[in-house]
Amino acid sequence: MVRALSPLIALALGACTVAPAREAAAPLPRIVSLNPCTDAILAEVADPEQVLALSSYSHDPASSSMDVALARRFRAVGGTVEEVAALRPDVVLSGNFMAPATRGALERLGARLELLPIAQTVADSRAQVRQIAALAGHPQRGEALVARIDAALAAARPTGGAPVPALVWQSGGMVPGPDTLIADLLTHTGFTNAAAARGLRQADLLPLEQVLADPPRVILTAGSLHGNEDRLLRHPALGALGDKTTRAPLDANLLWCGGPTIIRAAGRLAEVRRAL
Repeated sequence: MVRALSPLIALALGACTVAPAREAAAPLPRIVSLNPCTDAILAEVADPEQVLALSSYSHDPASSSMDVALARRFRAVGGTVEEVAALRPDVVLSGNFMAPATRGALERLGARLELLPIAQTVADSRAQVRQIAALAGHPQRGEALVARIDAALAAARPTGGAPVPALVWQSGGMVPGPDTLIADLLTHTGFTNAAAARGLRQADLLPLEQVLADPPRVILTAGSLHGNEDRLLRHPALGALGDKTTRAPLDANLLWCGGPTIIRAAGRLAEVRRAL
């Protein structure tokens, strides 16, 4: 009896080993990203053939948070439902600011819609990297990117000295609030957010007169690539501050997105901190 059952047992065991292999060989999801922050992460953790399109923002140097040459290897879409529908993705990534009608239309396509908010902390960004990598079917690449981010932050951490007050001054005099990714990065790299210390919140305006009356130790000028609004950041009166205030440019594209953008932002902030 045992011998008669042996072929059946062998067949059953063979089926058990084939099933996981078939599951592992299932096709990886094809993804469209409609947000420059998710663009940068997706390009790092997915296979190129999985990326059906990135947002058109990433093809524009003024709005891209990633290397534009890398972004231009992929198709760009403006985010219309018609463009996305034509690509027939399995997953659509976007920010959480989306019109309800657009959201409903994308959901009716049958694709999985993932809306990710702007990361407000490094911890938020780590979680988003892992989420996108898992969606792409490459969780190990997410862990590798998180390790690179953590290594960059460790390398940017100052070896001593008190935190230095720094004002991130954007086009038109706008400042970032306390609950923003750039504020968290300032803390990681040996600075304090001088705007938050003044009681200012996200997108508040800080006039030139107040900066001159109570200057911080460092002004990080994060101007745009366009327009006359950056005249404030280059105002001749700032020259009167002399050596007591250091002015240094900060690429505005480093302010908002997490993922691999953190690596570049941490490196730049560390460079400024070490030069003081």
